[in-house]
Amino acid sequence: MTPRRTPPSSSPSAGPANGRGARAQRAVDARGWVGGIRLSGFMVIMLSLVILGAWVLVPTLGTYLDQRQRIAALEHSVQVTQKQIDALTAERERWNDPAYITAQARERLFYVKPGEVVYLIDNDIDPAAQPVEQGPVSDTVKEKSSDWAGQLLRSVTGAGLAKTAAGSGAR
Repeated sequence: MTPRRTPPSSSPSAGPANGRGARAQRAVDARGWVGGIRLSGFMVIMLSLVILGAWVLVPTLGTYLDQRQRIAALEHSVQVTQKQIDALTAERERWNDPAYITAQARERLFYVKPGEVVYLIDNDIDPAAQPVEQGPVSDTVKEKSSDWAGQLLRSVTGAGLAKTAAGSGAR
């Protein structure tokens, strides 16, 4: 058996001593690496099948993910709608209670039972709690009175009486 020869670039003495540095030690002989790959017919067929399978499945996977997103959005929509249905059902149940109907009629429409006296107090808020009227935002910005109707009439009249120039291709 003969000892295997190593190329000079990968020998242990070909380090920093000969001036190439650590980068030369990591160099890989690409031709030797590619030449070492042996492809049999079976490997080519299997590699082709893997590539074909990926080519077929990637669009299907995209469709699947898109459908899952749509399903999640629709499930969220169903949950929101179910909450609305529950709220409306509770509201309907409240309106089936005669005491609630009476309270709403008194509060909203100011209905009273026969013989009751109602006192309406106007402006019963404490003056300190009343909102202060807002002053002008700026000293320079003022509201300008304009006659928009007159401006509109002048614009329409001007557009209707304007003479248009007829081009040479108009005839």
